[in-house]
Amino acid sequence: MNADSPLQLLGGLTAREFLRDYWQKKPLLIRQAIPDFESPLTPDELAGLSLEEEIESRLVIEHGEQPWELRRGPFAEDTYQNLPERDWTLLVQAVDQFIPEVAELLEHFHFLPSWRIDDVMISFAAPGGGVGPHFDNYDVFLLQGYGQRRWRLGQMCDGDSALLEHADLRILADFQGSDEWVLEPGDMLYLPPRLAHFGTAEDDCMTYSIGFRAPSAAEVLTHFTDFLAQFLADEERYSDAGQQPVSDPYQIQHDVLERLKALLAEHMGDERLLLTWFGQFMTEPRYPERIAGTPIEEQELLDALAQGALLIRNPSARLAWSEVDEDLLLFASGNSRLLPGNLRELLRTLCAADALHLENLEPWLRDDEGRKLVCELVKQGSLEFADE
Repeated sequence: MNADSPLQLLGGLTAREFLRDYWQKKPLLIRQAIPDFESPLTPDELAGLSLEEEIESRLVIEHGEQPWELRRGPFAEDTYQNLPERDWTLLVQAVDQFIPEVAELLEHFHFLPSWRIDDVMISFAAPGGGVGPHFDNYDVFLLQGYGQRRWRLGQMCDGDSALLEHADLRILADFQGSDEWVLEPGDMLYLPPRLAHFGTAEDDCMTYSIGFRAPSAAEVLTHFTDFLAQFLADEERYSDAGQQPVSDPYQIQHDVLERLKALLAEHMGDERLLLTWFGQFMTEPRYPERIAGTPIEEQELLDALAQGALLIRNPSARLAWSEVDEDLLLFASGNSRLLPGNLRELLRTLCAADALHLENLEPWLRDDEGRKLVCELVKQGSLEFADE
């Protein structure tokens, strides 16, 4: 993708202009980001997904048994017959992992790293429905899929922003509205992190929310240090060799901090381990139980491909790759594998191709490491046969 070519999705901005002027800075309204957009799902089909055990769904009813009542799916078939005529919202997570036509929408966002994208959540709201004024700690694109939704934007928020008392929903107690727009199908609104927003359905409407993964500093520190600890020997401890006699045995001297910082810096500064952890962390699947591998031997795989079999990425799998000196790292659904540099184009193909077959894999199947890697990804579950 040419970063300097105007994009319809961004209202004629180039990717470079959008990232420079708007990304994580300020909102952007794009009329007809996807012209003549027609939702791949109907409201009834979205409601049908919420009946499934393996799909994460929620109902928010503004005037339920208590204000802003939250119910969690899966729901029963008669759930929707007993709802009020207005002021409720159904939210279904990760629809892109279950409906290929929804996953195809993500192709419009290839100007951003795919490993940053979390999922496509779809909401259906009856007239007046919404989830209250709130803010997210991540970037989101809100694509109107059906009907009309009114969006009001408010103030920038943080952890000190006052919230209503609610066990599950983070609804702002004070919403300071400013800009306001009604979005039609194909219109899209980009919101940076921590910007208060309040969406309300004008009529029966569906909104596609493309959200992005953004680990908190607490997650980075907690998860990385846990990862790092498994490589450290128990004998490696705080040391004060060369310590001088102390005048007060109860005082912690500042030179102790210097020793501690040196101990931490020695390991926290290991870029290779940091990259390995980050790649694994960012490719962890939302639903790991859906990554089920297929026992297969290399010759079986070669025979199947020779007979025309197609491999595709498991819709719940996440893939990314990076460079480490002269070598490469492939990250696949929370795992990593160090590989020789000559497999660079294979990794690009594994991550980007719609399907894998004998024609685009054949050069790599003659390579021992390449053949083994493809087979391992099938066994691990990140790749699967198309007929599965």
